[in-house]
This record gives sequence, structure tokens and C-alpha cells, in this order.
Amino acid sequence: MGMRCPFHPLENGVAFPLSQTQVLGLSFRYLCSNCFLHGLKIPDLSASFVEKKGLEMRKREDFTGALKGIEVFQLTEENKCPACHVYMEAQIFTPDSKRFVLHRSATAHGGKKDDPEHRYLLCNIEDNCSLAPLTDETGVTGPSISPDGRYFYYFVDETETNAGRLTLKRKCLLDNSRETILAMDKPLNETGTKPSRIYPLSTISSDGAKIAISAFIGDGRKDNSPFGLMVIDIQKASVSMILQGQTWCNMHPQYCRSTDPELKRNILIQENHGNVHDRYGQFSVLVGGNGADIHVIRDDGTGFRTMPWGRDGNEFCTGHECWRGKSEWAITSNSQMDTHETRLVEGKATEDNGHIGLKTPGGIRNDLSRGFEKPKFNHFATDIEGKLIISDYFGKDLYMGRLQEAGRAVVNWKRLLSTNTSGTKENHIHPFLSPDGTNAFFNSDESGILQAYMITCLPG
Repeated sequence: MGMRCPFHPLENGVAFPLSQTQVLGLSFRYLCSNCFLHGLKIPDLSASFVEKKGLEMRKREDFTGALKGIEVFQLTEENKCPACHVYMEAQIFTPDSKRFVLHRSATAHGGKKDDPEHRYLLCNIEDNCSLAPLTDETGVTGPSISPDGRYFYYFVDETETNAGRLTLKRKCLLDNSRETILAMDKPLNETGTKPSRIYPLSTISSDGAKIAISAFIGDGRKDNSPFGLMVIDIQKASVSMILQGQTWCNMHPQYCRSTDPELKRNILIQENHGNVHDRYGQFSVLVGGNGADIHVIRDDGTGFRTMPWGRDGNEFCTGHECWRGKSEWAITSNSQMDTHETRLVEGKATEDNGHIGLKTPGGIRNDLSRGFEKPKFNHFATDIEGKLIISDYFGKDLYMGRLQEAGRAVVNWKRLLSTNTSGTKENHIHPFLSPDGTNAFFNSDESGILQAYMITCLPG
């Protein structure tokens, strides 16, 4: 079967000459005849993206110390416009590992709410990593692809403190149809206020039934007002606020990827103790004291549990965690004050006992990075089966290893390359793997502007 048209996926694409498509500012080789016969009536193609004239991916052979055999490709390249991947734990891949979402006019930590240039794009690996625009609205945030790969979900943020509207939309990746699921333009039942300062990451349950996202829920009158976690029932188009409080300003919510009836209800969340923010939710202190701890909660607000990490005065959670594939184990990176190391530690949730982290009775944990001399791992991710892991090292190099059964150390660590990045927060490399573990992805501003990259031919 030939390549599908990125704008009309039910039609077979025709390999139009690049000279013809690039006149239109497109980076796609395969377009169907409808694109031209009907005056190029392409759904959701924003004028701003057309004018940028994005290029196809290009092979890069100049990264420092690249492991023999791997191949590196630059996926984005627009003059004066940064582009990057969404985030390590974001659920932005189709299950066949062939298509995924990235965005333009963004930093490594998201786009700006009022930036009209910010767009989500669908990258088709099979079509030479061509990029098709998914959104044309201003204020898009919180992307997720449904576990079956059929829908792209996203939010449109038109909120201000206790005002405005937050809309959940979805786009069908089969026919490009779009629909609004829910418009939140009234105060939430549980809070009496409207959500604002919407978190840039959403998470979707493994059955595709619910999507969760966090937000500030203060009314603009009092400092240190609460943030909260919203869970949306997609079929019912209803929202529930299942958790709220001052310390939930940076939750990184992540549904467990398991399809087990009980495990699929679990959401991994981060609690930033000691944070300070003003009446509009703008923080001046992100975390303090003994640092953050990581919890698990069911999506109905029950079953609050703790991961046995950090908060003993020596071990501090760095603020990066993810599920180990589809299992009930999760992984974090923890800074060790006594050894000046940053270790990867896995664990299982246990009953909360007062935010005491690794001292929680009954806690089960394992140092994945033991045996690695002077570990300095920070941002990381696994494949969907929880067998491979990729991580940055000192924030610039990329390492990949093989996960054994839970309770054992990572083996076969391999240094892939140096990303040559500046290492600033806006340009974090945030590495991750495709679900099947065959490709790796990272950000870098080595060219002088942030761009998205892919590594193929990974070591076995």
C-alpha cells in the first residue's frame, strides 16, 4: 500500500515533486489529488505554518562521540522558530510507533498560552518524518493520543484567573474530523471557581475513557490558593476535581499504562512541598524543605498512596518520574546529597504514612543505577514493555540501557552521543523512546535554536 495523504488519510498519497509542494510551504512528499483539485483545501492548515516552509528531516553525522552504527536525524528546521518534542512521559505516540506529536514555537517545557505561532504537528516516521499540522487554534496545550491511536486529544486554554474557558477537543487521525468534547466555562462544582494556569501535560487512561490534567483553582484573592487535578470522563463529557491543595502545583500526572481493571485507574502524581505562589498561581518557590514526594491516587480520588523515595534530608526527588512500561512499578531520578550522585530508583506504591518518602513503612524500592560509576541521570523514559531505558547524563550526553526484571540493576549501558546542547532549562534534551523501543528522541539547541531529533539503528 502506498503512503497516505497526511491531510486526507483515507486517500492514497501521490509523490508530488518537492519543488511543487515546497512552493506551498509544505514539507510533505505525498499528497492526494484532492489537495490540488479542490484548490488545496487542506483541513486545519494554518497560514503561519505554510509561510514557515518547514523542511524534511535530514541526516546528521556531526554529533560528538556518536556510538558506531546509530543514525541521527534532525526532524525540524525553521529559521528563527524553535521546535521540540512534547515531554518524556507525554502519551503522544500511536501504538504502532509510526506517528507521534511534536510542536513548533515552543520550549522544552511547553508553548506559551497566547502565542499564535504555537502548533502541534504529527510526525509520520514512515513518510520520511513528514510533518502535518494538527492544530490551528491559539492556546493549545495538554496533548494526548488515545491508546488505540485513533484520536488526538488537546485542550484550548482561553482562561484567566477564575475566568475564561478551557475546552477539550479531539481530532480523528483517520479522517481529520474534529469535535469538541467539553467546554469548561462555568465554575467547577467542587471548588466554585474556574480553572486557570493549565498544566502543559495531560494523561489518558489505557482504555481511552478518561483524561486528566491539572490547573490552578484559586480565585485571585489569596496567595497560596490550591491547585487541583481534574479527571474528565470523555463519553459523559463531565469533569471531577479529585485532588486539590497548595502543594499540587507541578503534578506531572500520569495514568498507569496497564490494562488491568484496577491498575488502569492509578495516576502517578508529584507533590511539591514548601512551594510558594501568589494569588494568581505564579510561584516564587517551586519546592522547599525536604523536597517533593511522589504519590499514586485512583482516578476517583481514593486510594492515596506513596512511593518510597526522597524526603529524608539526603535523598531528593528531582521532579522526574514515570511508570515502568505497563507495570505497577514506577521510576524516579533522585539526587543524593552525600555522594553528589543522581540515581534512577524504581519502586511500588504503598500506604501513605505522612509524607516521609523512603522511610515509609513497607516501601519497596530498587536502585536501577547501581553498578554505574558516578551516576548523574536526570531525565529519562522507558519503552512500553519496560525493557529499555534512555536517560540524559549530566544533562547533555545520552545513555541507553536494558531493564531486567524488577528489583535488579540496569545492564548494558551504552553512551549514544553528546547532544551538544547548551543545557539551559528551555533547551532540556528530555529523551524518550518510541513505544516499541526502536527509535530514540531528544531536543537540542546545538544549531543555535531548539530543534527536535531522532536516533535510529539503536544498539540491541
